[in-house]
Amino acid sequence: MSILLGIHPVREALRAGTPLDRVLVAKGARGPRIQEIIELSRQASVPVRFEPREALDRITKGATHQGVVAVGSARGYVDLEDVANPRLLVLLDGVEDPHNLGAIIRTANAAGADAVIIPERRAAGLTGTVAKAAAGALEHVPVVRVGNVNQALERLKERGFWIYGLDERGPAVYDEIEYLEPAVVVLGGEGKGLHYLVKKHCDFLIRIPMAGKIPSLNVSVAAGIVLFQICRRKLRNPET
Repeated sequence: MSILLGIHPVREALRAGTPLDRVLVAKGARGPRIQEIIELSRQASVPVRFEPREALDRITKGATHQGVVAVGSARGYVDLEDVANPRLLVLLDGVEDPHNLGAIIRTANAAGADAVIIPERRAAGLTGTVAKAAAGALEHVPVVRVGNVNQALERLKERGFWIYGLDERGPAVYDEIEYLEPAVVVLGGEGKGLHYLVKKHCDFLIRIPMAGKIPSLNVSVAAGIVLFQICRRKLRNPET
């Protein structure tokens, strides 16, 4: 994870278009230079988070940061419109563990998904840890970051996508349904699952039956099971 400290380095990185995952501003920090960084971040679609100054001190290990810290992105994000003719997308509803995000990106690449969509807030971004867990897949899988997951799903439905949400209480079993293209597979965050409104936007809620006592799987494992089921169906039925 690369970190930039201080007003001038962060401002220049934003001006230069350097890929940044997020900008952290100490609560209570004010002034025209701080406001300029906030405006530049918004123009570049880089999330700004206001954190206690002690949190910035921990991240920077006590180095001088002037109330501003930027966390570098391992790779730049793309707009969904830039993904050419997508047929299979993976949307993550708040996956916070960078190892899980990296593993899902790697699995998405192996299963032939065209892009992974993540939210700006309350979710892991493209850090070095994610890049390492993805094991090179970031070079091949575009990652789209959206401000609002529900609005993104609405736009995708308008474009004709079928939305499949993975939910442990879903009425349909994942390997007993037909998957229609273009498709979006939606996976919830660790321990939380899909948010209520996200479920409402899904055309199908599917589940993976569990034989043991634990009711759910790690999200990256669940992603692999569902994505490879879709991959298998497409391989066996190339005309569907």
